[in-house]
Amino acid sequence: QVQLVESGGGLVQAGASLRLSCAASGRTSSIYAMAWIRQAPGKEREFVAAISWSGDSTYYAEPVKGRFTISRDNAKNTVFLQMNSLKAEDTAVYYCAASITPCLGYGCYALAEDYGMDYWGKGTLVTVSS
Repeated sequence: QVQLVESGGGLVQAGASLRLSCAASGRTSSIYAMAWIRQAPGKEREFVAAISWSGDSTYYAEPVKGRFTISRDNAKNTVFLQMNSLKAEDTAVYYCAASITPCLGYGCYALAEDYGMDYWGKGTLVTVSS
């Protein structure tokens, strides 16, 4: 089992920055990749970004490319999502998720069922006021 705990959400104005964190615990040795998935009010979940557990590969959804950066701290088993130039349409609950499936590539996450993720955190709310 893998446990994921997100933090860092909050209320910010459009144009501001925010950094989300996700701490992984449990059988972290089984993790192949981690991702951020978001769900806006009244909408379906949406892939945001993913990173291989080694940190060598990253993948982004088009709406966040150039504004968001996913990264990880190997020593702390923590994944981050740096969000810059936030827009009102970025308002959502952001979920951290982990995959134990050996698959790398945009299609393994953005286009897969449940975004290719096996474990999910409870989410953290990001609200961007315009």
